[in-house]
Amino acid sequence: MQIIKTIEELRPIIKGWKKEGLQVGLVPTMGYLHEGHKSLIVKAASENDKVVVSDFVNPTQFGVNEDLTSYPRDIDRDAALCEAAGAAVIFHPEPQEMYFSDNCTFVDMDALTKGLCGKTRPTHFRGVCTVVSKLFHIVTPDRAYFGQKDAQQLAVVRRMVRDLNFDITIVGCPIVREADGLAMSSRNTYLDAKEREAALILHKSLALGEEMMKAGECDAVKIKDAIIKNIGTEPLARIDYVEIVDSETLKEVVSIEKPVLTAVAAYIGTTRLIDNFSYEP
Repeated sequence: MQIIKTIEELRPIIKGWKKEGLQVGLVPTMGYLHEGHKSLIVKAASENDKVVVSDFVNPTQFGVNEDLTSYPRDIDRDAALCEAAGAAVIFHPEPQEMYFSDNCTFVDMDALTKGLCGKTRPTHFRGVCTVVSKLFHIVTPDRAYFGQKDAQQLAVVRRMVRDLNFDITIVGCPIVREADGLAMSSRNTYLDAKEREAALILHKSLALGEEMMKAGECDAVKIKDAIIKNIGTEPLARIDYVEIVDSETLKEVVSIEKPVLTAVAAYIGTTRLIDNFSYEP
């Protein structure tokens, strides 16, 4: 497995694979990889001849006073995981490799980015769309793999690929959880022992909402209120949002009649975590 740091070095490798008729999978990440990322890489390796994992903490998707400088990084640890999972290349550029000093071009989106995480992180998805578009142009993958934990991101990328006619298949992969139910996230490393225990309230509260749906409850407001009330029993939790939205449009629903996404973002101490589940009545 190779670790490539420049576009100039990566492109001939990709072109060589394509010339041989090989299928290429891309797993975009911000590094500090865990078992959730590994599951994406394993999936990609099972469906493609070669897999590229991008390992890049993208500055344009962080807002003011967010955790860009403190975001965990460990390329040696990441490399070991990628090699074990079947990756052929890690693309690990510096920010100046991905963005010119006078860069003034971005990829943005309306509608799908206004709610959920977009409410409190208004520039986040512009950064996501821009960097993912750049990675698609650099790697030219046949398939790209994203985790369903970042459900809004997955929906945004799928819509961008459709709207901009990228010739790429987007593959969504299931949330990977710790044994106690906590969704795996690189930001979990910020949590101390007490916060780590408190963070379980997110999955527990979502599970409560899912059980209500499975039992036949169709009133989205009632389900949302139950989730909010349950999270409120944890003193260390501060809700950013709890929303039940249409799975495709990400618009809020009042009745569970079509496939929906139930998503939550909350601060546990100072750490912002997200989780969700999808439900099809």
